[in-house]
Amino acid sequence: MDFSKELGERLRLPDIRRLCGMASGTCNDSVKEALYVCVFNSDDRVSYNALWVFSHFSSADIAWLYEKKDELVDFLLSTLHTGKRRLLLTLLERFPDTGIRADYLDYCLSMINSTEPYAIRALCLKQAYFQCCSCRELLAEFKEVLSMMEDGSMSPGLRSARRNVMLRMNRKCKSTEI
Repeated sequence: MDFSKELGERLRLPDIRRLCGMASGTCNDSVKEALYVCVFNSDDRVSYNALWVFSHFSSADIAWLYEKKDELVDFLLSTLHTGKRRLLLTLLERFPDTGIRADYLDYCLSMINSTEPYAIRALCLKQAYFQCCSCRELLAEFKEVLSMMEDGSMSPGLRSARRNVMLRMNRKCKSTEI
């Protein structure tokens, strides 16, 4: 099954829902695999649209991607397409915590105070927190990155993400005395 032609066209929400329905359930893993291959297509539109479809998967269907986390992180670290980075971070946010991956953590920390779009910065902020929260030393470094944010301009969404992470961090610090 090759979705590259369909994903190369403009997709609308009904198209995405139809593709999600086709891939829904464990009996349709071959459809998920065909969509996953399109994520790495050289055509940016095909790749972006495949990621967009995955971002609409149910929690049960997104679990199929968990074992592919390292491949998705590698793709995130190498892609220059802003839309694909945003969608990859959105997908990775739905994954369970699997520990620290140094290159991914460095990427997220470097993006927080960058000139990237606010959505990418907010998603990197959350991802960095989830990776740092289990290690006291990393959490201290993360707090320094958060303190640098006070000097820069923030959108309401980024300000909210920062505030929510700080609240989580303060609750965790009180409960574990970090």
